Amino acid sequence: QVQLVESGGGLVQAGGSLRLSCAASGRTFNSYAMGWFRQAPRKEREFVAYITNGGGSTYYADSVKGRFTISRDNAKNTMYLQMNSLKPEDTAVYYCAAARRWDIDVRSQDYWGQGTQVTVSS
Repeated sequence: QVQLVESGGGLVQAGGSLRLSCAASGRTFNSYAMGWFRQAPRKEREFVAYITNGGGSTYYADSVKGRFTISRDNAKNTMYLQMNSLKPEDTAVYYCAAARRWDIDVRSQDYWGQGTQVTVSS
């Protein structure tokens, strides 16, 4: 069982930056691939970024590539999402997720956090 808690969301102007954190419970954090997903109002939840259990490989949605950076610190059981050059279309609830196998499909994640709101004003 893994419990995930996101933090770091908030209101920021376009062009600004935010850093999201996802703290995980349990001693098997480094066994899971991890990812960030987001859901805007009236839209389906979508993939944002993903990282392997050891942190050696990452993958990004085209919409955030070059602006967002995913990372993890297995010693601290924490994953991060550094978001730069934010745009109004990045406004959404951001969720962290964990999966026993690398898979960016929303339906394949095994555990979810409760989400943190990110709002980007124009």
